[in-house]
Amino acid sequence: MNKILSIVMLLTISTILYAQKDVTQFLGIPVDGSKSEMIQKLKAKGYRYNSTLDQLEGEFNGSQVYLSVVTNNNKVWRILVEDAIASGETDIRIRFNKLCRQFQKNDRYISYSSSNLFLSENEDLSYEMTVNNKRYEASYCQLPALIESVNILPDSIQNIFEKSVQGNAELLKMQKYIFSKYPIEEIEDREKLVQITNEFVETILKKSVWFMINQQYGRYKILMFYDNEYNRSNGEDL
Repeated sequence: MNKILSIVMLLTISTILYAQKDVTQFLGIPVDGSKSEMIQKLKAKGYRYNSTLDQLEGEFNGSQVYLSVVTNNNKVWRILVEDAIASGETDIRIRFNKLCRQFQKNDRYISYSSSNLFLSENEDLSYEMTVNNKRYEASYCQLPALIESVNILPDSIQNIFEKSVQGNAELLKMQKYIFSKYPIEEIEDREKLVQITNEFVETILKKSVWFMINQQYGRYKILMFYDNEYNRSNGEDL
């Protein structure tokens, strides 16, 4: 009897751990599960389902938007957020830069875009996108929930990290999360720290959030993508 109870407990714990898998979230909702479940959760947030468009309508971050729930093998892997109203070039440039600033200031995100994200007033979006096929996008990763208690490292170790990140705000965010999660003994072990960092980076790369400017007939929209890379197709259906 005790053995049976132990097996049941192990199965229960495994189920809980799986359910708590750290995946991308949209408005606090894990980007996971079935499409119908996701639609119901978004409707509970106040979005209205449009059966003709197979999209949800509502407000997000101060703008009227359409939400599309994208699946792979009946599992949600992406929430697409699309402006409901197209803008002119000046307005979309302002919105793009505003989003970059908002993500930059948000401690829950780390940028992995390789170039300068902000658009200058001299940038000719129409010409660059039409003639040079240039894409304007910014990419980020969602960081896991921060544990409140952060390790206090010896000055010698702290100095090494401060020098290694050289004031890089994104790397400092990542350092903060690593310090909050792992025992100080592991952080002080260089080999273990390298392993921890690699595992951490691999995890957050699965929680991709990015946005881009989309052009149609001389008008512009922001498209935002909340991607759960665990559920993305990796060629398994080929």
